[in-house]
Order: sequence, then structure tokens, then C-alpha cells
Amino acid sequence: MSDKFEIIIEPKKLEKNYWTDLWRYRELFYILSWRDLKVRYKQTIIGVAWSVIKPVLTIIIFTFIFNKIAGFDSGRMPYTVFVLAGLLPWQFFSNAFVESSNSLIGNEKLISKIYFPRLIIPVSSIITSIVDFLLSFVILLALFVFYQFLPSWKIILVPIFFLISFLFSIGTGLWVAALNVKYRDFRYITPFIVQFGLYISPVGFGLNMIPEKYHLLYSLNPMVGVIDGFRWCISGDRSLIYFPSIFLSVFITILFLWIGVSQFRKMEKSFADII
Repeated sequence: MSDKFEIIIEPKKLEKNYWTDLWRYRELFYILSWRDLKVRYKQTIIGVAWSVIKPVLTIIIFTFIFNKIAGFDSGRMPYTVFVLAGLLPWQFFSNAFVESSNSLIGNEKLISKIYFPRLIIPVSSIITSIVDFLLSFVILLALFVFYQFLPSWKIILVPIFFLISFLFSIGTGLWVAALNVKYRDFRYITPFIVQFGLYISPVGFGLNMIPEKYHLLYSLNPMVGVIDGFRWCISGDRSLIYFPSIFLSVFITILFLWIGVSQFRKMEKSFADII
């Protein structure tokens, strides 16, 4: 009669060492980020140029609809600059949100085979969106030259609003990524959320198009403060920003970041079994 042994492989002191493991597995973060960058436009004819073409086409459409037809005012900024200044943070958030929310499903084989802090996957997927943002920002600089537009010195504050957008995309992305593992319906819901969010965010228009009595309610969308903040940094025009919206953006971002991380950590243990 032979004894039977069962070997269970599990991460050592998972809860205690989790945040330390994030640093220990930093090379995996670099590898996954670089992989995503390489395959982003692999086997496409024009490759990375899509990062430039997409915002340019969006600018053309918005300029034609909101400026030429609707006659929306953009203050002292040329309308093309006005739109791109609003599109930059929105495009970054939407891309980062979609990439991170679908990241776990796209790495199911990796998750089911080895242990590492799963938080690395959705966060590393956002790197490609940062590269797209930087490429689009170069277009904005080119428009400054083309229109001979001198931005305000407040442009040095742009990283603050980028950070808010970055943290908001992580918070929402982690939450939806965890839900997406258990409920695959979210991969169909996510594009709708992004499309709806574009309509209710001031990408093609300014805060002056919203009645003043609704400013606070409208600012419950955290991207309102971020988008208006971007434009304010570039133009220095006080009329383009509603400062309470910035405080609301920071508060809601911190709230979603806490919810996203806590829910992700709560569901993380079951990823390998469900996926």
C-alpha cells in the first residue's frame, strides 16, 4: 500500500508579500509593456502612424461638425488646437481603460500557469496608451507652430492633469478587468461606455456651452475637470475652467482608484480558476 502525496504550489505568504512582489517582478512589467508596444500595430501597413492618423481624423470631424456647422466658440485658441487639447486626455483615458479592462482575458494562458502579482498585467497594458498620448502631443506642438499660437506658461501644469487621467484609467480599468474575468459581458459593454463617455465629455465644446446651474452636476464626470484643465493650462483662459470640477475629478479619481485596487485584489485569487 503506497502513500499518495499531493503537492500544492502557491505563492509564499501571498498577502504579506504582495506589494513587495510587485517590485520583485518589475522585469515582467517591462517585458509585458514592451510586448504590447511591439504587437500594437504589428502586421499593419502604416504601423505606428495610426497613432497620428486617428486623432487627426477625429479633429477634422469635430472641427467640421462643432465649428463649421454648429459655430461653437473656442475663445483665444484656434478651434483645431482647442479640440486636440480636449481630445488628448480623453483619448488617453479611453485607450488605457479599454486596454486594461481587456488585459486579463488576453493573458489567460500566462495567468493560469505561473504566479505573479496580476496587477502587473492591466497596469503594463496602459504603457501603449502613454506612447500614443506622447505622439499626439507632438501634433499639438506642431499646431502651435502652424497657427503661431503661443501657449500659456501654465502648460507646465499639464502633467498634473495627465496624472489624474492616468490614475482614473487605472482605477476604472482594474475594476472592469476583474469583472471581465467573471462576467465576459463587460467586453461588449466597455466600447459602449467609452462611446457614451465621449458624448458627455467636453471634447468638442467648452464649459460655456453648459448652463451655469448645471456645472457642478456636469462635473461629476471626472474627465470634465481633466479636459478643461488641459485647455486652461494651454490657453491660460480662466473662462475655460470651473475649478470645483478639478476638486471633484481628484476626489472621484481617488475613490475609483481605491475601489478598483480593492476589488481587483479581492477577486484576484480566483482568476486562474475562472479564466
